Amino acid sequence: MPRRRRALLAASLALVVVAAGCGADDDTTNNRRQTVQLALDFTPNAVHAPLYAAVRTGADARHGVKLVIRQPGSGPDALKLVAAGKLDLGVLDIHDLAIAQQQGIDVVGVGELVRKPLAALVTRPDIARPRDLEGHAVGVSGLPSDPAFLNAMIAHDGGDLGRVHQITIGFNAVTAILAKKVEGAPVFWNAEGVALKERGVDVHEFRVEDYGAPAYPEVVLVTARRTLQKDPDKIRDALLAIRDGVAAVERDPAAATAQIAKAAQTDDTRLIGAQLAAVAPIFSRTLRLDRPTLDAWAAFDARLGIVKRRPDVRRTFAFDVLG
Repeated sequence: MPRRRRALLAASLALVVVAAGCGADDDTTNNRRQTVQLALDFTPNAVHAPLYAAVRTGADARHGVKLVIRQPGSGPDALKLVAAGKLDLGVLDIHDLAIAQQQGIDVVGVGELVRKPLAALVTRPDIARPRDLEGHAVGVSGLPSDPAFLNAMIAHDGGDLGRVHQITIGFNAVTAILAKKVEGAPVFWNAEGVALKERGVDVHEFRVEDYGAPAYPEVVLVTARRTLQKDPDKIRDALLAIRDGVAAVERDPAAATAQIAKAAQTDDTRLIGAQLAAVAPIFSRTLRLDRPTLDAWAAFDARLGIVKRRPDVRRTFAFDVLG
């Protein structure tokens, strides 16, 4: 999104400011800015608000980069494009990063976007605790992570996953619960969880950190190791712009809501606003990765069975990008 210029009023002062921060004019600015292509992990949603805000407010230009946000489509996998160096940054679930590493895809986490897990188990109100799902139907997406997640939650509560009837529902948890097809499903509490509440559906929400998980950062920013080695300054400057985007969302959530709704091509600004209000308190203001937290996450992921062996935290993350 191009920055708005107001050079006709107080021209000399404006030019001094622009020259100091970004160059004397648009052409010079664009020539000096390095393009950073960033791949989203999913359709634009509230979690991505700081990325879009970095562009809307000109934070990317102030840090000498031009942030270009690429939405997922029917083309090649964005993670593979990041790993190949064809895209500079990507948004990724932390568990997917661990899986990618163990599959030999050499991408590294360089920053955290949210500070806490987003995974939760939502159930209909007659389910008072996770172990009460024994004997009931639970919806799963078909991904191998869902049974592992359910097992961790239910076993931690003293239940037995073997007594739970799992039904594959794809990514239609909201519809399946509304239709009473299932008694519960693993979801992201900031997305499907909020959507159910906005529809007035009475549900119980059990967050994974209340059932044995450490407070790991669910969504991280990644890049290829060779991209980081080749141009660490560009990656750092992009992260600094995104960090400013977090602050911009905090200052003006209404503008962030409108921007995400437009990017997602939806008129439901009420839902987007509710989802943003839910996730905003756990946006990372610094984006900095915390080694002890990630060590605890690595042990949890191995115990959960999402990966075959404990992730090598030192190799999976780069802790020095932001200093």
